[in-house]
Amino acid sequence: MAKKIGSLKTYLLIGLFVAVFLPPFAKYQELRAKNKRLEEELVSLRVESKRLEEEKKRLETDINYVEKKARERIGIVKKGEIVLKEPISKK
Repeated sequence: MAKKIGSLKTYLLIGLFVAVFLPPFAKYQELRAKNKRLEEELVSLRVESKRLEEEKKRLETDINYVEKKARERIGIVKKGEIVLKEPISKK
């Protein structure tokens, strides 16, 4: 009988331990995964920011680049240029 009470106490302690510590641990794991995703997104955003800063600097300093971008945007070609277009693929 004393063995049953001892093992019952052990099971109760284990159950109490699981009930108290498992939900916070699960939340911790969830937050770690979210933090990892956010850190990856931050790295991606930093790369994009750097690319945009470089393009901004180039737009501010390189008149040929500005002309190229403007012509691409509005679809104008210089006299004597040949425009090549990719054929639209049918799927």
